[in-house]
Amino acid sequence: MNIVQKSINYVKAISAETISNAKSGHTGVAIGASSILFAFFRDHYNFDSSDTDFLNRDRFVLSAGHASALYYTLLSMFGFDLSLQDLKEFRSYGSKTPGHPEYRVTDGVEVSTGPLGQGVANAVGMAIAESIMEERFNTVGFNIINHYTYCFAGDGCLMEGVAQEACSLAGALRLKKLILLYDSNNVTIDGPLHIASRENVAKKFRAMGWNVIKVKNGNSYFSCTRAIARAKKSSKPTIIIFKTTIGIGTDKEGTSAVHGAYLNDAELKAFKERLKVKESFYVPSDVREFCMATTRRGKLNHEKWNQTLAMYSSTHPELYKSFMAFFDKKKINFERIVRNIAKYDGQSMRKVNHYALSELAYQCPQLVGGTADVAPSSLAYIDNAGNYSYGYKRGKNIHYGVREHAMGAISNGISLYEDFITFDSTFLAFSNYMIPSIRMRAMMKLPVLSFFTHDSLKVGQDGPSHQPIEQVGQLRSIVGNVVYRPCDYKELVAGYEYSIKNASPVSFILSRQDLPHIENTFYDGALMGGYILEENSQKPEIVLVASGSEVSLALDAAKELSKKHSVNVVSMPSLEVFEKQPQAYRSKILPKESTCIYIEMSNDTKALKLLPKNSFLYGIEKYEHSGNGEVVAEKAGFTVKALVKSVENKLSGK
Repeated sequence: MNIVQKSINYVKAISAETISNAKSGHTGVAIGASSILFAFFRDHYNFDSSDTDFLNRDRFVLSAGHASALYYTLLSMFGFDLSLQDLKEFRSYGSKTPGHPEYRVTDGVEVSTGPLGQGVANAVGMAIAESIMEERFNTVGFNIINHYTYCFAGDGCLMEGVAQEACSLAGALRLKKLILLYDSNNVTIDGPLHIASRENVAKKFRAMGWNVIKVKNGNSYFSCTRAIARAKKSSKPTIIIFKTTIGIGTDKEGTSAVHGAYLNDAELKAFKERLKVKESFYVPSDVREFCMATTRRGKLNHEKWNQTLAMYSSTHPELYKSFMAFFDKKKINFERIVRNIAKYDGQSMRKVNHYALSELAYQCPQLVGGTADVAPSSLAYIDNAGNYSYGYKRGKNIHYGVREHAMGAISNGISLYEDFITFDSTFLAFSNYMIPSIRMRAMMKLPVLSFFTHDSLKVGQDGPSHQPIEQVGQLRSIVGNVVYRPCDYKELVAGYEYSIKNASPVSFILSRQDLPHIENTFYDGALMGGYILEENSQKPEIVLVASGSEVSLALDAAKELSKKHSVNVVSMPSLEVFEKQPQAYRSKILPKESTCIYIEMSNDTKALKLLPKNSFLYGIEKYEHSGNGEVVAEKAGFTVKALVKSVENKLSGK
């Protein structure tokens, strides 16, 4: 048996045993795709296992995250910080080998994956980031950025809409350094693929502008490695369609029965005998040496890159200086941003954000982002920064098209590449499309800025389909995601600072309509999530708490209520950030003896968790009719008169 086949046999045996030992996992893909990923790791993957942050490394995304046992086996065999003992702890609580790959948990893992299709879009984002860096910093004779983004996907990934959206955009942008390794085994959990999908993937991808390579025998190492080599020469993104047999070599090969199953003791023993593998969790020295030759090659490539970079610093000192400063976030002067956009106070928050974005871009060359075809409406674009396209990779504004699903996941991929600051934007009512990618960025703690505009019933004539009643609550419910609903420019920039300094995703809820100037807003208070905007008593009878466009309503209502009661007004741009503050601070802002009323044009109830017991919400419980925004808000009770009456009724027990 030659060393190639012997190595693959051990990859299969260890992967299968990893799953059987845990009595949980996906044996089918771990065995069926072993030749594809071994050929990739052995012959093409440029990495340095001793420095997994090496900038010019290839990026690899396991979009089909259920193939994690195979991935972990390869990481271990190729010298990453993952031992055979770690494989024995597969899917155990707190282990380095969780059920699906997790960013910052397992050495070498570039992105958390599991929800199918998300990883495909993440890879598109990484390829976009690579092309930006390549365009900005490469010169004749110095390819400082010169690597590929690979993504492993299965039939399920390519059925997901998020992957289709992302692949369509990748074709339009001609991302030639993007290679999709498609494990086409024609089997899903429910059975044969044809019961749900009969599309011609090759023709579909060609129509989207991709290079297509077919491999009839995806279980052949040599066929796989030759195909990947061909893909690297393409001037377009490439999909390699590997026809494989799921669970090949097992008694259930080619069927859905092996997809999410583990081999019992007898099945595992028979499978290993066919592979001529006798040991348990063992890598022979010749197989280890065969793998480590690639590992040493990667380390050597890194050393050569360092030498090239040193020469680059001498021959192109100014460009080198820009290159080294590209990801520096420490120098951001947020006070300057606040100072420079103060003149736009009193305009809509979407307009104010537009100017703030351009100010941030002036200080941050790594800021890029775009909208889902709503830039003229959401105004989330950078002035005088150009539009990123196939012909102009220096542009900072990305046209995602009407692809909210992909936009969110691509933003995650750009952020993951190497500390880019990314933003995306659409109407708040359409944030639903982005929930899966926002959830994943929250898990990975990625500082992605999402700007959701048209934030209340005042969207007006577009009607109930565009009225964002439940969206704020949905965004706040995502663990790790922070929502900022600013009432002015100071609170907006505080959200910027919180996101960037705390490496946290922030969803900004921004008004379409102009907001009045508000006195005494407090930047440091906004960084705390909430603060007293108007204080009339240290022990007020009433505290009106509001966010965003409703802050001015709270101030006006307080004037009326103060004729009979002591009233404080609190601006609460972020419930999540406020919740993290010390109890003493929270009690000072919201005294437990006071009756607190949280005012917001949504049906979110999260504020009740933070308010004293004798408190209530003033929100919305139903969609309204289409009409003028001010009229719709009035019909929903968002007027001073209606608010004051509601508060008085609550106080009197009505």
